[in-house]
Amino acid sequence: MVGIDEVGRGALAGPVIVAAVVLSYGDYSYADSKTLKPSLREQLALHVREHALAWAVGSASASEIDRYNVLVATHMAASRALYELPIPYQALVTDYLRLEATCPVVAVPKADSRSRQVAAASILAKVTRDEHMVEMAADYPEYGFEKHKGYGSVEHLKALHRIGACHLHRRSFRPVVQRRLFEPS
Repeated sequence: MVGIDEVGRGALAGPVIVAAVVLSYGDYSYADSKTLKPSLREQLALHVREHALAWAVGSASASEIDRYNVLVATHMAASRALYELPIPYQALVTDYLRLEATCPVVAVPKADSRSRQVAAASILAKVTRDEHMVEMAADYPEYGFEKHKGYGSVEHLKALHRIGACHLHRRSFRPVVQRRLFEPS
């Protein structure tokens, strides 16, 4: 069984990331990434990468999100992660993400707190996206991506108002679009 979780659907900038994880039977201390401190998440992501039977990550860019919408882009990222998974699988369990697949899909609310596979995917997706946004902060320091990871913080909204959007921004998202109201004509 593959655990699948996504991160970044509500962000104003950056990709949506989906991780797929297959664990062997055992007792794991994985939990929903939102409940973990960043340093522990990073340690656990390393553990997932080293000890999972298989794992893969897929992404969809801001331009794909704008072109297709965030849900379709999330499904694209999930398909990409599953395609990269190096072993066959027989079922998927997701955090209420209803995927079309040739195998059974269990889409359970709050699966990241109920399934160790989904929790591991949650951790891996979050750490992967955070690492990406920190890397992007080096190219775009004026936005503060290393702090808010592309989400709609006050600092991020102020930067959008002050300097506008870059190619990492989702131009179909209201706070990014509304920024245009303040641009000189």
